[in-house]
Formats: sequence, structure tokens, C-alpha cells
Amino acid sequence: MIISQENIQTLRGLVECESRNVVVLSHTNPDGDALGSSLAWAEALRKQGHRVTCIVPNHFPYYLEWMTGIDQMIIFKDDKAQRAHAAVAEAELIFCLDFHSLQRLDAPLSELIAGNTSAKRILIDHHLNPPQEFDVMFSYPEASSTSYLIYKVMEALWGAQSITASQAEVLYVGMMTDTGNFSFSHLTPDLYQSLAVLCATGIDIPQIYNNVYNSFTEGRARLFGYTINRKMKTLRKGTVAHMSLTEEEMRRFWFQQGDSEGFVNYPLTIKKMRMSAIFIEHKDFIRVSLRSRGNVDVNLFANRYFQGGGHKNAAGGKSFVSMAETIAHFERSVEEFAAEGLLA
Repeated sequence: MIISQENIQTLRGLVECESRNVVVLSHTNPDGDALGSSLAWAEALRKQGHRVTCIVPNHFPYYLEWMTGIDQMIIFKDDKAQRAHAAVAEAELIFCLDFHSLQRLDAPLSELIAGNTSAKRILIDHHLNPPQEFDVMFSYPEASSTSYLIYKVMEALWGAQSITASQAEVLYVGMMTDTGNFSFSHLTPDLYQSLAVLCATGIDIPQIYNNVYNSFTEGRARLFGYTINRKMKTLRKGTVAHMSLTEEEMRRFWFQQGDSEGFVNYPLTIKKMRMSAIFIEHKDFIRVSLRSRGNVDVNLFANRYFQGGGHKNAAGGKSFVSMAETIAHFERSVEEFAAEGLLA
């Protein structure tokens, strides 16, 4: 992957200057990639002398609380918007990481960001079809993660030798989690070369893996068993699966933010499975997560049927009807999708 040198030079002019007020922002329900890219980039900007505030819309998963610098992040939902309002109002640069449009943020945070019309907005992201609402765009859908993109940007600006062990650790988390521990697509030679650079800083890769994947609660383990055993339904001769979790069911298993992460991937361990979905009930909507393998384009499916999007093999959206209606809509949509030859 070749980073635009024109954009690098523009970015250099923005960050290699006098000290500025900077906001680094990521998406709702921040995951390992959102957090890893934000933390590494914030450290890089602070090394340049900038005053940096990291904002996430809501809580991150408890099993990522160990990440270096995460305690300095502002959680917009908990902050009552006071510190976030001040930081955004004073921001001269706003970096939007791991999401491709302000519309992907929930109000009132999206409105707060949109309200600062004087700050330069810089996108660093790997999702498809970003709107032209940014001053500088590092948009590379072929990249495996935003953390990988941040690595490439830092490499282009300051050289790979500039990356510290703390940056390497959080970037590794982002690269690892967004690729399913390096098992999904876009696994290029250059990605593995970047991993070698991160490894050379002395980070403890087995410990990082253990922190992320072996630090769940008993409730999460029991919820997973319940979801797979009781809630998984297969369609079209076992090639499509869906699962659902209501708020009541999640409370029954002492649900914490992030406990359902990865559930949607599990049906794809079945040999003939082509597509998997999970529906998670929230107060005002149902979150839809979609995964697929091969040429089944869940980005197209999400965009067409659930007002969402993402990547070809990993996407999501929302539903604003009941769980029963959402499932019925999904099942009808699968049949329509299949009739067009899009589930082959």
C-alpha cells in the first residue's frame, strides 16, 4: 500500500509546526483498532508538542482497559460533555480515526464536531466510500486496519525508528483485533513487515494476546454458550446464520460492554457457512453486525437493508423496529439477496 505523498506533505505542514489544540476522535463502541490507532497517534502528536485530547463516544470493552494511555481518554457519555465541549471548541485540528463520516457518530457528539467549522478535519480510515467532508483524507479500504494506516503515516512522517514500545503495543492490538488475529483479508507482506518493526521494540506479544482474548468474565463465557446453543438459527441449508440478544438476556448474564464482541464470527467456523449476523438490542435501536466469507458482500447487504456499511466481509447497521420484525426483515432480505445470486 502506497500512502499519498501529497497528503503526507499536507499533514506534515499541519503537525510539524507550533503547538496546537488537537482532538483525536473515534467511533461509537470503540474496539481494539479504534483505541489502538487513537492512542498511538495521540502519543505521536504529543511528541510534536501538541495539546491532545482523545475522545470516544461511549465505553470501551473492559478487557482493553490495560492499554497504555487509555485512562486519559474522555468518554463522552460519562463526561456529561463538559470537557469534550471545551476540547472540541478549542480544537484547531480534529482527527477522525476508524470511521468514515460524522454521520456514523451518535448525536450530540456528531453535532458538537460539526459545530467547529474552523478546525481542520483529517480522516484516517479504512472504510468504504467516505463523503467529501474532510480537509485531508487518508482513506484506504484495502488496509487491514486503521492502526496499520497510522503506522504507515508515522513511518512516512518520521521513520519507523520513531515508534516507541508503548505505541507499538497499542498498534499491535489494533492490527491483531481487526484482522481476527491475522486470519482475515488484506494480509499483505507489508503488514507483516510492519509487525516485525513493532516486535523489534520489545513488546510482549503473548501477553498482549492474553490480555485481549483470555481476560473475559464468567458471565461472558456463559452468554456465549447460551447464544450459540439457544439463539443461533440457520437458513438456506446451513449457509446463513443469525443470532439475537435482548437487553433482558444480556442482563441475565451480567453483560458488560464488549462481551458480545466476536460472537458474530463464530458461525463462520462451520465449513459451508457463507454469512452470519447478530442482532443486539439497545435502548432505542437494534445493532446489526454482519460477517461473511468469500465473495458475499455484507457491505452491500448492510447498506441496502440496514442503513449501514463497512467492509466487504464485515459490516453493520441499525434497525429501529422490534427484534421479531428485525429478524423477519433479515430473513426476507437474505432470500432477496440470494435470488440475485449474491450469496454464492
